[in-house]
Amino acid sequence: MLTDPISDYLTRIRNANMAGHRVVDIPASNLKKQITKILFDQGYILSYKFEDDKVQGNIKIALKYDKFTKEPVIKKLQRVSKPGLRKYAGSGELPRVLNGLGIAIVSTSHGVMTSKQAKQENVGGEVLCYVY
Repeated sequence: MLTDPISDYLTRIRNANMAGHRVVDIPASNLKKQITKILFDQGYILSYKFEDDKVQGNIKIALKYDKFTKEPVIKKLQRVSKPGLRKYAGSGELPRVLNGLGIAIVSTSHGVMTSKQAKQENVGGEVLCYVY
């Protein structure tokens, strides 16, 4: 049994990055699919593919690396709101990650989005993770 699926998702991506893998397989859920779309739109991953062959399905994520230095594009994935201690932020107090260079992924009543999008739509929510 898995206590925190989002932490598992972030850890799988982090481990694959550190090991230098090109592709990582992750069990799918709707929240993980939304986070994957955000990572792709923001340019942190190369591509993704949703496979719904089984009951749960799979997400295949192609990781992105620097062309010259072969360093991973994702420097850090940090889980903020945990099952033991949830972190919520209103629209006025949404965090800026690395002075605007990173993103914070927020789960709002309007769906999962970055903190910049949530600020524009004037909604707050649960701060899921930081990516930079």
